Amino acid sequence: MKLWGGRFTEKTDEAASSFHSSLSFDQRLYRQDITGSMAHAEMLGKESIIPSTDATAITNALKGILSDIESGVLSIDLSSEDIHSFVEAELIARIGDAGRRLHTGRSRNDQVALDMRMYVKEEIGELSKLLAELLEILLTLAKKHKTDIMPGYTHLQLAQPVTLAHHLLAYVQMFRRDFERLADCYKRVDVLPLGSGALAATTYPLDREFVAKKLNFSAISSNSMDAVSDRDFCIEFVSALSITMMHLSRFCEELILWSSDSFGFVEMADAYSTGSSIMPQKKNPDMAELIRGKTGRVYGSLVALLAMMKSLPLAYNKDMQEDKESVFDAADTVRACLSVFSKMLETLTFKTEKMYDAAKKGYTNATDVADWLVKNGMTFREAHEVTGRLVLYAIEKNKKLDDLTLEEYTSISDIFNESVYSAISIEACVNARNVAGGPSEQAIHEAIKEVEEFLRGTAG
Repeated sequence: MKLWGGRFTEKTDEAASSFHSSLSFDQRLYRQDITGSMAHAEMLGKESIIPSTDATAITNALKGILSDIESGVLSIDLSSEDIHSFVEAELIARIGDAGRRLHTGRSRNDQVALDMRMYVKEEIGELSKLLAELLEILLTLAKKHKTDIMPGYTHLQLAQPVTLAHHLLAYVQMFRRDFERLADCYKRVDVLPLGSGALAATTYPLDREFVAKKLNFSAISSNSMDAVSDRDFCIEFVSALSITMMHLSRFCEELILWSSDSFGFVEMADAYSTGSSIMPQKKNPDMAELIRGKTGRVYGSLVALLAMMKSLPLAYNKDMQEDKESVFDAADTVRACLSVFSKMLETLTFKTEKMYDAAKKGYTNATDVADWLVKNGMTFREAHEVTGRLVLYAIEKNKKLDDLTLEEYTSISDIFNESVYSAISIEACVNARNVAGGPSEQAIHEAIKEVEEFLRGTAG
């Protein structure tokens, strides 16, 4: 059934019809489409725009169609142009002419905008739950590893000692921002476009506020042209997902490095690893690598949406049919990645002894030597210079800073005394950094408390 055939005298070319059809992908919007139509029909009856008996018949029939699709009794006819055409044709087949009244005061333009907004709102809810679950897992791991010391890196070079908890809490902050971004995005998605018509609203006295309340929208659109041609909410949603994937990819990259023999900081569970077809000794971090790879796929969806919208004149254009596959694929990909990543993370084995040993290498306590000098009267720039010479000397002698004798220290600067040793132990280096946001045990304790409060708020 075509919703626009009256103007035409010739059939659409078969290849063009197939090319034009969106049902292969927009059929997944059947629930949103039917739910939106039920609210629209109820409003039409309430306002006496159509007979109340017809509105009731439409609503009951739509409930039946929804139930039949979900139970498998009714299959979606893939020869239909789109999900809207299929639902309306099935409605008319069931109740006759009363079904033809459903589209009163509505266009497919505001109808599809409604369906997409309902879909994105639901996806934000589901993805937010997955992010909250990931945050809980990270928090549990941080509590377990509050005092386990590991090296921190800059430029992938050993830098300063931190704790595993501090490292994990860095990702907590990233995923927390992702959660907050989705919550903020939701505000702009939560706007009802129905009632905007094709572009210039309608002459019927629609009660848009009634429909908004029925469909749990907090606001109605303010401009009919913008409402039908706006896909900012799709772009913003996929942009937020792209940032989430960036964070997942960064974490996966570290886990891939850490699981290598060169690092040896973690071991992936067998359930989230694969082997080699030729090298029997191999245990590959394929799930982490796949998540890293799928990040580019989500970025591609974002770029596709931006390119699609970049030069469209007002109002609706058929180009915008291309929004759905990008949004669907991005949401599906991120949902799958978050699910697998969380389970993979829960089953990781952290090799904390190897982390500790690595933290003692690479002169990661050099900054603490400089800080000790500053606290004993030297300017920081001079302390930096002295410590640099001390490190160079230690490298030449193949010694750690902890292993140098006091005589060797004083040969570089006579300010040094025995107390330097207690200041530059790895444990001291970590716990001396007892500032908000730092890696000390006390600072980590406070950071964990703050995140726990945040998560309690999200559960409410």
